Amino acid sequence: MEEIKLYLDEAKELMEKAISHTNAELLKIRAGKAMPNMLDGIEVNYYGAPTPIQQVASITTPDARTLTIKPWEKGLIGEIEKAIINSDLGLNPQNNGEQVILSIPPPTEERRKNLVKQVKNECENGKISVRNIRKDTNESLRKLLKEGASEDDIKRAEDKVQKLTDEHISKVDDLFNKKEQEIMTV
Repeated sequence: MEEIKLYLDEAKELMEKAISHTNAELLKIRAGKAMPNMLDGIEVNYYGAPTPIQQVASITTPDARTLTIKPWEKGLIGEIEKAIINSDLGLNPQNNGEQVILSIPPPTEERRKNLVKQVKNECENGKISVRNIRKDTNESLRKLLKEGASEDDIKRAEDKVQKLTDEHISKVDDLFNKKEQEIMTV
């Protein structure tokens, strides 16, 4: 039945989006390595408008523990420093008159364990999203049953939804294992 296929395709697409979102959230959790995406979400006051830092400066990583932020206008150095200090990164910016320099300290054992907990929470949120998609899809399929679809078709579709769910939960577990290993590697 065409409607069943539509529900299955939509479920798969939504589960893929849940995985992508979980992965994006995990990228924000830093494992002690300097990465430009650590600064995602930080905005500077640029002529009175909050502007993402990536739009007013180039961000580079000269080594594994340092980020340099070179604004396109030197007058922004103070604004960039202020934005970083006010963020939840816990970093202390320095500047040399040309650029802002961030030294990323290696995380302590306790900090790494907290980061793993944070990763676990994000992954659990991803799994919950996938399970909610399964629940919503199965409810839609049961409505089709009431509208006259055959029980066998609905049962097969529910089995496919469960298989999709298992695959995507497994992908979330893989993301967790990779990120945990990245964090715990000193």
